[in-house]
This record gives sequence, C-alpha cells and structure tokens, in this order.
Amino acid sequence: MATFVGRSTSVLRRSDVSTKILLSCGAFYGLTYILANDVIAAAMWGDYNRVDQAVSELSAVGATSRPFLIAMNAIWVPALVAFGIGVRRSAGENRWLRIAGAVLVAHGFVALLWLPFPMTARADIVVGSDMGINDLGHFVMSAVTGLFVMAEIGLAAAGLGRVFRIYSLATALVVILFGAYLTGTLAPNVGKGEPTPWMGFFERVGIGAWLAWMTVLGMVLWQNVSSSDSTRR
Repeated sequence: MATFVGRSTSVLRRSDVSTKILLSCGAFYGLTYILANDVIAAAMWGDYNRVDQAVSELSAVGATSRPFLIAMNAIWVPALVAFGIGVRRSAGENRWLRIAGAVLVAHGFVALLWLPFPMTARADIVVGSDMGINDLGHFVMSAVTGLFVMAEIGLAAAGLGRVFRIYSLATALVVILFGAYLTGTLAPNVGKGEPTPWMGFFERVGIGAWLAWMTVLGMVLWQNVSSSDSTRR
C-alpha cells in the first residue's frame, strides 16, 4: 500500500509540474508577442511609427515583416492553446475557470483566421474605395478577438476572488477604452488617408493590458497549484 501511495503522489506532482508549465505559456505568449511585433517586426520598417501606426500594419498586405509574423503563429497559437489547457487543468471543480480555459483554447485556434485577412497596407489604400474582402475579414476578426478577450476576463474573474475581480474589471475597462473606443475612433482615418495620431499607442495599451492580465492569471493559478501540492504533502 505504501508503494502504491508513493507512486500516486509522484504522478500527482508530475501533473502539477506540467500544469505550471502550461500556465507559464500565458506570460510566454505576451513576451513573444511584444518582442516579435514591437522590437523585431517594427525594426524591419525604416519609418514605422509605434505611436501612430496600428500593430496590424506590421502584417499588412505586402509588409516586409509579414512573413516573419506569419511564422510566429507557430509559437503563438500553441502557447495560447497551452495556456488555456493549463487554466482548465488548474480549475478543479471551478466551473467558471474551466469555461475560461476552454474559451482560451478556442481563441488560440480561431486566431489562425487572422492569416487570410490581413489589412491593406496604409500606402496602398485608395481613398473612397470600397472595403476589400481582406479588410472586411480583418474588421470581423478584430471584433471577434475583442469578444474572446472580454469573455476570458469575465469568466476568470467570476471564478476567482474579490481582488482579482477588481483587477479584471480594471483591465476590461482599459481594453474597452484604449483598445476599442480610442483606437476605433481613429481607425477610419486609415481608410481616408488621414493621420492617426496616438492610434498605435492606444492600441498597444489595450493589448498590453490583456497580455499583462494573462500573466497575472497564470501567476494566481500557479500559486493555487502550489498550495494544493503543499496540502497533499
């Protein structure tokens, strides 16, 4: 019996380790996203302005950085899916966290639909022309991604404590204000061939808030897994 219990505990601890590795993929996703877009891809453009230009312009039709960012999906998609699996595995009987994990997994796979719908490069947009299929699809994917982000934040907040709920509410407000409202207000100017001052900054604040939130969620659940492991010992 003692041998059986020892093996069972060993299996549980290995499971905890793998869950923690999966949870760390949330921070890994955010780090590589920022590094790939705002450091490497932006450096491929001689005149790219991070403050005024959208992140999507780095992967626009004909952009020199587009092939690199397409290749990065081989890292980003597995990382987001793995993080969702980690959230789900660490949830136990917590229904809200289990659903949040499932939504994160779905988000990872749906993110692949960005690939066939890059935005038209700013320099190639004809003022007054109708929106192309690629730009329409890009707009739809932006809305879908926003819904995923709001669902993830809301579901995880419902499954955790008061402090995390307050933090999640603050994150959601930042995402809505900077990522949706302020960025969305300036986005039509791209199609009009007009300047978009601070649009890139606003968008990056919204994206950064979500990326930071995933890192914090991973840390909170990591601690929960560690506490459960200590209790079993």
